[in-house]
Amino acid sequence: MRHRNAGYKLGRNTSHRRALLRNLVTSILLEDRVETTVTKAKAARPHVEKLITLGKKGDLHARRQALAYLQTGEAVTRLFDTVAPRYGDRNGGYLRIIRSGFRQGDGGEKAFIELVDAEQVLDEKRQKRAEARAKRREEVQKAMAESGKGEGGEEKGE
Repeated sequence: MRHRNAGYKLGRNTSHRRALLRNLVTSILLEDRVETTVTKAKAARPHVEKLITLGKKGDLHARRQALAYLQTGEAVTRLFDTVAPRYGDRNGGYLRIIRSGFRQGDGGEKAFIELVDAEQVLDEKRQKRAEARAKRREEVQKAMAESGKGEGGEEKGE
C-alpha cells in the first residue's frame, strides 16, 4: 500500500530524480516555457512554486536557499529580478501545464510547463527568432543570386 507516500519516483533513484528536477526547474526559470512529459511537469511544479515564493521574500537568506537548489547563478538572478516581481500580488498558481500530444518514439504524453503571465516575453522571443530567420534567409538568397549571376552571366555572354 502507498499510504502517505507522496511524490513521483519517475523511474529513477533518489539522486538521479533530484538532479533531474533541479535541472528542469532551472530551465523553467530561465526559459519561461519548457516541453517535457506530463509526469515530470507535475513533479516539478511544487519546486518552482516554492522557489518563486522565496523570490517574493527577496531577502539574503531566501537568495541563498534558492542558490542551494538551482544550478546556475543566472537562474537565481532571473528569479529574484524578473520572475518573482511579476507575481507580487498573486498567492500561488504561478505555473500552467498544457498537454501537447504524444511523443513519437515511446508514446509518452508531452506537455508544456510555463510560467503564467509570461506570454509577452515569449511573444518577444518568437518575434526575435522570426526576424533572425528572415534575415538569414535574405542573406542566403543574396548569396545564391550573386553566385548564380556570376556563373550564369559568363555562360550567357559566350
